[in-house]
Amino acid sequence: MTECPRLSRRGLLVGLGSAALPAAARAQGAYPTRPVEVVLSWAPGGSSDSVARLLAQALATEFGHPFVVNNRPGAGGTIGHAYVARARPDGYTLLVATNSTYAIAPYLYENIPYDGDTAFAPISLLGTNAQVLTVHPSVPATTTQDFIAWAKAQRDPVPYASSGIGATSHLSAELFMSMADVTMLHVPYRGGSEPVQAVVAGQVMVNFMDASTAKPLIEAGRIKGLGVTTLTQSPVLPGIPPMAESGLPGFESSTDFALLAPAGTPQPILDTLLVATRKVLATPAVREQLTGRGIAPIGGTPAEFTAYSARENAKWREVIRSRGIRAA
Repeated sequence: MTECPRLSRRGLLVGLGSAALPAAARAQGAYPTRPVEVVLSWAPGGSSDSVARLLAQALATEFGHPFVVNNRPGAGGTIGHAYVARARPDGYTLLVATNSTYAIAPYLYENIPYDGDTAFAPISLLGTNAQVLTVHPSVPATTTQDFIAWAKAQRDPVPYASSGIGATSHLSAELFMSMADVTMLHVPYRGGSEPVQAVVAGQVMVNFMDASTAKPLIEAGRIKGLGVTTLTQSPVLPGIPPMAESGLPGFESSTDFALLAPAGTPQPILDTLLVATRKVLATPAVREQLTGRGIAPIGGTPAEFTAYSARENAKWREVIRSRGIRAA
């Protein structure tokens, strides 16, 4: 697969002529016959943006029609979700969603203008990305236990950055504070690269960062990685132990990505998208690019996504309730 062209702030047009496609891909027939909009509820620059753009490129190659990534960030991802919920259910508006919205936002925000249980048709769980507890190099800690002791010794709460209220970087920190009995000061940003840049610049001290984003910064010495949020080591950061093995037994969190469509999208279109999505996620080129970013490809079925989403909802509902978290 060729590398993705330079990205604009508003979106990416990914399209390849049908002449470059194999006959099987050209024979898809009735769907799609025009560009497909792929909505992302987060700003450019983060791991979800990478997933959306890689998927768009792969589907464009598969179908021979452009797939356009449209970033619509804000309100914990609910702005983008509301946009897709209102869209015509014809297969030409899709949503790359993260668990921070479909499993967290319903318990943070009042009067969300859609019903997350009925507004969308699941297509596939695309993949999962471990996070890592990262700190500015000035923080005198090399392990999760070191950091807990240092944070408790500070006169004022240590500031930490997140991609916004309800983002997995926010809820991971809330879960951490609850389990470690530590108080930190939340500094929310609008997703994308802003919280990463804030930690690198020392404007805040801490961020629960996606492993794929953190890897080059850790290797360059611009931040320190103290512990990964999965129960086992991340293949992207093999030298950093799980937080569950460094003083917080059972600690687990991740950023997970799914492909959804508006409810009412015809089943044949959903089936076509599922087959194509699972096909491209299984190709060596796409898998290599995802795993290189620290993302484990999944390509699950709609039923598997539904069961997974129910577990995520139950987990984060309890964290939000017990921590008394509300959207501003």
